Amino acid sequence: MNTTTRALTGVLACTLAATVLAGCAGGAPSGGGAPPAKIQLSIPDPLTSSVGVSAQHFADQVKKSSNGSVTVTVVPNGTSFSGDQNAAVTRLQGGSLDALILSTSVYAAVVPEMNAISIPYLFKDTTEEAAFLTGEPGKALKEKLAAKDTVALSFLTRTGREITNSVRPIEQPSDLKGLKIRVPGNPLWTDYFSKLGASPTTMAFSEVFTGLQTGTIDGQENPIEVPWTNKFSEVQKYVSLTNHINDAWVLALSSKKWDTLSEDQKKALTAASEETATFKTGYDAEQSKKQLDELKAKGMQANEVSASGLKEFKAASESLYPTFSTLIGKEFFDKAIAFTASK
Repeated sequence: MNTTTRALTGVLACTLAATVLAGCAGGAPSGGGAPPAKIQLSIPDPLTSSVGVSAQHFADQVKKSSNGSVTVTVVPNGTSFSGDQNAAVTRLQGGSLDALILSTSVYAAVVPEMNAISIPYLFKDTTEEAAFLTGEPGKALKEKLAAKDTVALSFLTRTGREITNSVRPIEQPSDLKGLKIRVPGNPLWTDYFSKLGASPTTMAFSEVFTGLQTGTIDGQENPIEVPWTNKFSEVQKYVSLTNHINDAWVLALSSKKWDTLSEDQKKALTAASEETATFKTGYDAEQSKKQLDELKAKGMQANEVSASGLKEFKAASESLYPTFSTLIGKEFFDKAIAFTASK
């Protein structure tokens, strides 16, 4: 071997050794070798709300579980979809939104079976609801969402929905007679509140405060954190603890975004979402009592529903089971009723 060849061979050997050593020193790239991923997570509420706190908790957990390979940025107040929640679902399916936390009642427009979660008085409490969402019914719903280009990482529970209004306490269905109550644009809600004797009024949530203030509507119904977060105590006098519906949130990614991620990144997101679901159930339980106390301190009058009134509310729901069965689909409706009946 001549001198030139020996020199060239030596240079190549040194270069190769340096490359190997550099790789060893740096370790394997995070996320299983995948490039870092950035995800914008859109939510309809402020960062201070329960869903906002939970969304940020999820972002923090993703950073940990992915070793920094995935960064989640929370976009609050519906700004990324101009407050139009139905449009947000469509945009997620199309891939123009990366990720979304939105109510199951909105997804029911594309997956009717999602309405099963909202059957009035289906669940005794959020523990029973969580079992439903993590069990076979929840898995079936995830599969149906997947067929709509939506990867549901987990379902997040909500506390029971309560009725606020500016006219009178609600202790039994007859107290709702003639009251204009804002409800989501979902037939399950309109059917149920019509049965109770109210005048259900669908309205974009962004318009609710003004509607309550001007008297366009008399009241609304939501988990207690909603009137707390949105300062409804300024325009509502009564909060009645009806606990009539336990709906939920869907924490989901667009299929298009999901497909760009490595298997390790997907596992990290899934693990973080499951931990966040547990976190939110506990967080809400702690916060709801504090929030109710604050609403009362600001002048709202709170009342429990009487035992006889509760029986009437439940009976009204059960009388609509044939309607709900058609709305949801008989097969899944029957499974939902059977699941909770066995608990």
